Amino acid sequence: MSRTAIIAGQGALPAALARAIDDPQVYALEGFEPDGLDATPFRLERLVPFLDHLHEQQIERVVFAGAIQRPKLDPESFDQRTALLVPRILMAMQSGDDAALRTVLDIFEENDLSISSASEIHPELTPSEGVLTGTISDFDRRDVERAARIVATLGPLDIGQGAVVAQGLCLAIEALPGTRAMLEFAKLHSGLRPRPDGARGVLFKAPKPDQDLRIDMPTIGPDTIAQAADAGLAGVAWQAGTVIVLDRDECVRRADAAGMFLWSAPRFATV
Repeated sequence: MSRTAIIAGQGALPAALARAIDDPQVYALEGFEPDGLDATPFRLERLVPFLDHLHEQQIERVVFAGAIQRPKLDPESFDQRTALLVPRILMAMQSGDDAALRTVLDIFEENDLSISSASEIHPELTPSEGVLTGTISDFDRRDVERAARIVATLGPLDIGQGAVVAQGLCLAIEALPGTRAMLEFAKLHSGLRPRPDGARGVLFKAPKPDQDLRIDMPTIGPDTIAQAADAGLAGVAWQAGTVIVLDRDECVRRADAAGMFLWSAPRFATV
């Protein structure tokens, strides 16, 4: 009988996927174990033996879920077969996170493991187009479109998947420190809005252009909504069908309490 393995990172997504899979086998890169879910750790330095283990467990499908950072590698811990992959992995890492992730996917597929996206496993996690709650003004809509253009333009540079825009001005972009740091920065600089009584600003998230959505999909959850509210924003928007929304009911509840909108937006023209 074929089985599915979750390669889990930090955050709530792995647990949400585990609830949607019969008898999931959960593994985590050592040091990046998921929240609220038991996971068997493995090390990148022994990747090939780990792939052998997956086959021994009759695993045919793998889904990557959760956040990780680049691990520190111990050269003395590499087994002989994994060591042969090091030049390939290091070259990909030098080209950016996207290239590194694509290389990891390639290695799994070359070892006869199919890769599924989180949205394939649990389609309800990626809302289709529509307003989940709240009212969007014309000013907010223009800010969302502006943020979408910024995210699309920065995508090829492998910088991030989000931006905060208020009154047409970019207050913050997502970079390596992540969404929380972006929203804290936007809160710190909210006074830069030209009109204090004008549009409060929006957070927009979307995958990078041509991003492989089987891994590293942008994710929004209740904490994101709370942080956006704390930054004084009018709402949160994302590209429909390509962004994971965790605990949707709680996201809506928090947005309603803060007087914010949540919008699963269409794909905007970015040129």
